Amino acid sequence: MDSIFLDTFNGIETSRPPVWFMRQAGRILPSYQKLKLKYTFSDLMKNKKLASEVTLLPLDDLGVDAAILFSDILLIPESLGLNLEFTDKGPKFHNPLNVTSNDERFNFDPKKLEFVYSNIKETKRNIPLNIPLIGFCGGPLTTFLFMFRGNENNRSFDSAIKYFYSNKKESLKIMDIITETSIHYLENQVKSGIECFQLFETYCGIIPSDLYIKDIMPYSKKILEKSKELNQPTIFFPKNFNEGLKVINKDICDFVSIDSNISLDYARKIVDNSVGLQGNMDLKFFYLSYDEIDKYLNSLINFGSKNYNWIFNIGRGFSPDIDHRKVKYVVDQVKNIDWKR
Repeated sequence: MDSIFLDTFNGIETSRPPVWFMRQAGRILPSYQKLKLKYTFSDLMKNKKLASEVTLLPLDDLGVDAAILFSDILLIPESLGLNLEFTDKGPKFHNPLNVTSNDERFNFDPKKLEFVYSNIKETKRNIPLNIPLIGFCGGPLTTFLFMFRGNENNRSFDSAIKYFYSNKKESLKIMDIITETSIHYLENQVKSGIECFQLFETYCGIIPSDLYIKDIMPYSKKILEKSKELNQPTIFFPKNFNEGLKVINKDICDFVSIDSNISLDYARKIVDNSVGLQGNMDLKFFYLSYDEIDKYLNSLINFGSKNYNWIFNIGRGFSPDIDHRKVKYVVDQVKNIDWKR
C-alpha cells in the first residue's frame, strides 16, 4: 500500500507528516450531522453500510491520510453483559458495576462484537487503496471507569475510583477480564482488515502515573503486544500521563499519542527515541483566526523538519462546536507547508 501514514511507521522518510484526527468520523462534520437527523448513534454504528459511510466521510470532507473505524470503546463492557444505552447526554449502563460486589457479573458473548467485524469488511470494500484503516479499543482503566456509569448526567468517575482504591485485587481482576476480551476483539479486528491499532487510555491521568505504571500498564502492554504479534502498527494514547511518558519504549508501542498538556519538544526528550510521536494540537487553536492558525503551524516546522517519526493529530478528540472548515484548512496546510525535509 502506498500510504504516507504506514510509510511513517515503517521508518520511510516522507516530505511531510501524515495527518488524521481523533473523533474525525462524526461530530464536527455537517455530512455526519445530516445522517444523525435520520439515525441514532447505535443505528449508525450497527448498520455496516452506515458505519462504513461515516468512517469514510473525513476522507472526502477533510482529506486526512487515515480512517479510523466508527465505533465506541464501550462495546467491550456490552459484550461482557452490561446493558449499554447511548443517550443524548452520553452513554450509560442500566446494570453498571457498583461499590459493593461485582463477582460473577460477566458473561462474555462474542456475538455482540460481530457487527464490528462486518463494519470493517464493508469499509475495506469501499476505502481508497492508499488509505489505511485504524482499529481501536479502550484502555483497561478507561473501560473499567465507564463500567460504573449508570447515570449519564453524572460525568465523574468518583465511585469507580473509590472502588479501585478500596478493592484493588477485585479491580485488577476486572481489568484482566477487560484485557482478555480486548485481545479477542483486537484479533478479530485484524482478521477483518484493519491496518493499525490504537489503544485509547483516555483517563490514564485520573490516577498518579506511578500507580498506573505499577498496576495498569501490564494490562495495556499485553493488548499492545498482541497487536505487535499480529504485525499491526501500534499507537498508545495515555492521556495526561505526563511524566509517566518516560517509561514508554518500543516494547510497549510503535507510536505514543501526546496530549496538549506538554509540548512535542518536551515529549521528544522524555520518550524513548525508538518510539514515534503522534499529536498534539490543542483544540483551542481551532477557535483562532486563520492567520493565527498559520502561525501555530509554522511554529511546528522546526520540530517537523527533524522528526520524521511524527504523525500530526490533536491532543484529544474533537469538540462538537469546532468549525470543520478550519479543520480542513489545517489538513491542507499540513500537506502544503514546506517541512524542510
